[in-house]
Amino acid sequence: MNRILLVEDDPNFVFGIDYTLNSEGYDVTTAGTLEDARKAMKSEEMDLILLDVNLPDGSGYELCREIRLTSQVPIIFLTALDEEIHVVAGLDLGADDYMTKPVRTKELLSRIKAVLRRKTNPGRGELWKSGDLQVRVHEGIVLKNNKDVILTGMEYRLLLMLITHPKQICTRSAMLDHLWDLSGEYIDDNTLSVHIRRLREKVEDEPAAPQYIVTVRGVGYKWNAEVLGG
Repeated sequence: MNRILLVEDDPNFVFGIDYTLNSEGYDVTTAGTLEDARKAMKSEEMDLILLDVNLPDGSGYELCREIRLTSQVPIIFLTALDEEIHVVAGLDLGADDYMTKPVRTKELLSRIKAVLRRKTNPGRGELWKSGDLQVRVHEGIVLKNNKDVILTGMEYRLLLMLITHPKQICTRSAMLDHLWDLSGEYIDDNTLSVHIRRLREKVEDEPAAPQYIVTVRGVGYKWNAEVLGG
């Protein structure tokens, strides 16, 4: 049974989400403050965190930043802040997804299942090498010049899709479908562009002139370097 930590201070919202998740077989722990969330994470290991941004004792962004210092546990933001700047901020801090309220329960369940699938099935093959990059799939480790590259869950899955299909064009629609194991409905082109930009910043020597992840204008992207592995 997957354990989910719901960090949210609105009791009505907590009741609805808690009931839905329990009905689907998830073990849910709730926390109304950052401090309660920290205590909950110390007491038991979580498989996924649903995190509000505005909390009584601080910002969910703060907690996300703390978590990413030591853990890659999946994080989905649930918040009323729907401006693009807030979405980008959450993704840049390492969140795997970002949903705005009011939350549709079927969509939330689909996103949770997709994120958990990415966690348990990170990719195929054991070791992929390309230039100064290594991807050790079984360990979930990415190295550049033998130094750790810290990726979010979404960035890692995106990297695996590209590097395991070298010299092949990955269309934007195919990437959206692959990222979510759905129809692409829950992530748009702008969000995909943010992930590509962040991934380039981490794996390219010059993100503005990429050598690995190149844009095929009007179509999508491709890994433009030789790859060993599989």
